[in-house]
Amino acid sequence: MTGSIADTSASLRRDFFQSYPAEAVHYIEELPSEQIAEVLQSLPHALSVSIWEMLSPVIGARVLANLDDKSIQQVLSRIDPNRGALVLSSLADEERKRYLGLLSPHVIQDFERALSYEPDSAGALMNTRLVYYTRDMKVRDVVKKLRVHKQTGFRVLFITDDENTLTGIVELQDLVLARRENRLGDMILPAKAIARVTTLREELLDIFEKQRLTELPVVDTDGHLIGIIQHHILIDAAREEAAVDMQTMVGVSKDERALSKASFAIKKRLPWLQVNLATAFLAAAVVGVFEHTIAQVTALAVLLPVVAGQSGNTGAQALAVTMRGLALREVWPRHWLRLVFKEFNVGLWNGIAVALTTALGVYVWSQSLGLCLIIGLSMVASMIIASVSGALIPVLLIKAGQDPATSSSIFLTTVTDVMGFLSFLGIATLLMGMI
Repeated sequence: MTGSIADTSASLRRDFFQSYPAEAVHYIEELPSEQIAEVLQSLPHALSVSIWEMLSPVIGARVLANLDDKSIQQVLSRIDPNRGALVLSSLADEERKRYLGLLSPHVIQDFERALSYEPDSAGALMNTRLVYYTRDMKVRDVVKKLRVHKQTGFRVLFITDDENTLTGIVELQDLVLARRENRLGDMILPAKAIARVTTLREELLDIFEKQRLTELPVVDTDGHLIGIIQHHILIDAAREEAAVDMQTMVGVSKDERALSKASFAIKKRLPWLQVNLATAFLAAAVVGVFEHTIAQVTALAVLLPVVAGQSGNTGAQALAVTMRGLALREVWPRHWLRLVFKEFNVGLWNGIAVALTTALGVYVWSQSLGLCLIIGLSMVASMIIASVSGALIPVLLIKAGQDPATSSSIFLTTVTDVMGFLSFLGIATLLMGMI
């Protein structure tokens, strides 16, 4: 008799999960994790997997902790890798690695592919500790669910349908003021903005700024809600990236920190310092070619730093603007000709203005019209070259498959120093008779 009752109970449970999966999921998500595990293990494998894929990732992660290794291996081997990846991403790194270690190599490969996102994409920045809410849930049930799962830091609830497709949002303040019998569907609002998993950080920042959001939902290619990006996380990531860019532009490893070991810092910095030394020798070699010219007119040696410094600052300005444009997707490498044309004009007119001021100062100092003409022409030439170089160097790095922030300033300094010295001393050699 007891066996018959148990069989009937199991049959009714199976029929309930098969006929009303969404309602069944809402019911079991309110149970303790160990009871959810027992319920899922009592279902046929195919049905159990379909229910697993409908569970909120944070709940699924807690349920996994109540299974033995064999059961975990069976669940993760059968579940869709994209849904399974959401569950695994809710776990600590060590726990996630342990679970993956239970799987076969081809399953691990599928999960790793599902877990891999571009470092500056929405997928890499999102919080996947989700609890799903549907529009037919009552306020009292939602409040109970919030208390059980203790999600903090969110000001809105993201509402999904039975297939976890995002359908709208509910403000927490509306939930607090609503009657306990009201349904979320009575308070639902359209989401102001949605990010795709591949949306890049610069576009995410733009969305947050324009929409004045605190949380942004992230969906996959099918519109399924897979994560939430919080504003403070995005700002922290942008700040970190800015710091990394500052380091890599001058040849410092992005992995180095202020209190990193000296040996680590030396290992990362020394190669680029050697490169910088080689470029310095190149600039010195250019000066050495015109040693005879400098020996005849010592005033040229005094004015060399003026030309080099001005062209260096000009190139740095062009590099900063171009880097920002590339980072914010305002320009693309295919726009290189427009960038060159723009920076050529900027370098030309800024060069003329600076050359006039410089020539005036040199005339007051030396009373030599010839020296004024030489430094004026070289100033225009070096500033044009510096502006164009500042725009081209990051584009060329992208074309070469490199990060445009990586050591751009080292290459730019080489170009501006060499070309600044070459233009100044070359023009001085040609116009020596006027000095």
